[in-house]
Formats: sequence, C-alpha cells, structure tokens
Amino acid sequence: MSEYTGGCLCGAVRYKVIGEPVRVANCHCNDCRKVTGASFATNVFVKEENLVIESGVTKSYQHKSDSGNMMPKKFCPECGSQIFSYGTGSPGVVGIKVGSIDDANDIKPQITVYAARALPFSHVDKSTEIFQEMRRR
Repeated sequence: MSEYTGGCLCGAVRYKVIGEPVRVANCHCNDCRKVTGASFATNVFVKEENLVIESGVTKSYQHKSDSGNMMPKKFCPECGSQIFSYGTGSPGVVGIKVGSIDDANDIKPQITVYAARALPFSHVDKSTEIFQEMRRR
C-alpha cells in the first residue's frame, strides 16, 4: 500500500498518504479506548511529510499520555471524528486512525501495545509482536 486516502465521517476532512507506514499498531491503552469508543484502536503511523490534507481543517485537543508525552489529537470540527494524533515522543510521525482510511483491507498490524490492559472480551492479535505495556524505543 504505497498510496491511500481517507477522511472523517461527514467528508469535510479528506487526506492522502503517499508512502508506506512506519508502523501499524493495535493499542489497548485507556486513552485509545476513550478516543475511539471501542475496546482498542488500530493506529497507522506515517511520516508527517507523506500526509497531505486535501480538504477541510481540523481542531485539536491535547493531553498527557502514560509515557508523559503530550498527545495532540486532530479531529473534524463538524462530525467529531478523530483522524490524526501526534506525540512529542515521536516527532515527524503522525498516527492515523485505521477507521478513517477509505480502504484499509491491506493494513496489517505489526505490534500490539498495552496488551496487559486489553479488556477480557478483546481479541489480542497473536500474529503481532506483543508488548504488555508501551514498546520501548
């Protein structure tokens, strides 16, 4: 997958990514659960220079993660869909919520983080490298 597109629920924000993901991660942390409203999130991390916002603007909300890094979240101001996340611990890298990608069939998670926090009914993908907490860099 060298080029793909995506956007928010209402279509106001549209983007394109050119290039392969840096990493694809399933995350079971509390923050990812709260921001997605699901039992875990799949985040596609790409180089910031490979992301092109084709239409719309985003609003931002920032919080401190478990690692102590600040985590700005970018979302559509119209429908509220969170699309992008940034972390001060990974400059130049953008996290994209897999649910915002138009055709995510070729996305394959490589790692699972915060597996120790997975809800009892959540599937932990055994085909990924599994970390009980955050992966060390």
